[in-house]
Amino acid sequence: MENMNWNYPTPIWFGLNRVKEIQKACDELEIYNPLIVTDPGIEKTGIIDTINSFLNGKASIYSDVQGNPTGQNVLNGVQKFNDGKHDGVIAVGGGSGMDTGKGIAFMVGQTRSLWDFEDIGDYWTRANSNEIKPIIAIPTTAGTGSETGRAAVFTREDTHEKKIIFHPKMLPSIVILDPNLTVALPPHLTAFTGMDALAHCLEAYCSPFFHPLSQGIALEGISIVNNFLLRAFKEGKDIEARSHMLVASSMGSTAFQKGLGAIHSLSHPVGAIYNTHHGLTNAVFMPYVLLKNKISIEDKITNLAKYMDLPNPSFDGFMKWILDLRQALVIPHTLKELINDDSRFEEMSAMAFNDPSTAGNPIKLIDSDFLQLYKDSYHGKL
Repeated sequence: MENMNWNYPTPIWFGLNRVKEIQKACDELEIYNPLIVTDPGIEKTGIIDTINSFLNGKASIYSDVQGNPTGQNVLNGVQKFNDGKHDGVIAVGGGSGMDTGKGIAFMVGQTRSLWDFEDIGDYWTRANSNEIKPIIAIPTTAGTGSETGRAAVFTREDTHEKKIIFHPKMLPSIVILDPNLTVALPPHLTAFTGMDALAHCLEAYCSPFFHPLSQGIALEGISIVNNFLLRAFKEGKDIEARSHMLVASSMGSTAFQKGLGAIHSLSHPVGAIYNTHHGLTNAVFMPYVLLKNKISIEDKITNLAKYMDLPNPSFDGFMKWILDLRQALVIPHTLKELINDDSRFEEMSAMAFNDPSTAGNPIKLIDSDFLQLYKDSYHGKL
């Protein structure tokens, strides 16, 4: 595939071996002493050494990042950033590493608590925008799309809630999409992250809010997942499939400017309390939420199924595609297979109802709707 530079929603350098241009990216942003932020798994691979080999000087590394990153992960990173007198962040990895890197670059110059910048109303205007440091994002998975997002998700330790922290300047200033960095991703993580990209595109597509640009991106993103996720899962070295899935991931995050929905509302409490993989959790909830929203989205889904050229271009045909895809990717059908604990559903239902993603769901839901969705997904009732 041809190397390309795009400029929506931020400068994106796509193509094989583009990671070699990391020093050029630092130069453009006037970053002279970057801090590489990643997760422990990525640090154990050769990816960070590769990035460092293309920098003029070896960068320090911060990798105290959990799979579902916490506020403390960010604060510890801010301390590392300040101690090293760094002037920018290179965020490397999946959603956890990139979100934490974005959080560190954001919080370095703030005096208020991280939680004061939750994605509610105009809370983002509380920030000192002039002190936010530049961010370069290098994804190594094809799922969260954090590289093209203006927000990050962190678990608040005292309440066990996932909180979305938002600021326009959290959008990375340069993104490097190098498919070579995703080739080593094992099949199960290829599946989980790929389903996360699908969830982003699908919920954005179904959101009732008016945003035609995101609608078109979501539509094509779902089509790309249809054509390439199973290929990437079955043959990790299929560079064409890896390339397309990496792009679909960035498209998903771009698309959900239009909104998300109940899939994410249900997933966030589960991830915060049980530390499950976010993409996997989304994948489990996906068909149950689709069915719940059917009355509002059936025509949209039928049009989507036609665009995807499914054998049965209807809501039922699309649902079959989702279920078949999950089975082929070895995704569990029930929530019970993830957590085997139904004792906190009422608490989680209130958390899901209050999640910011709920506002973008195609139909209005209340606490009891989320409770029923937890029960249905736990027992596999469709």
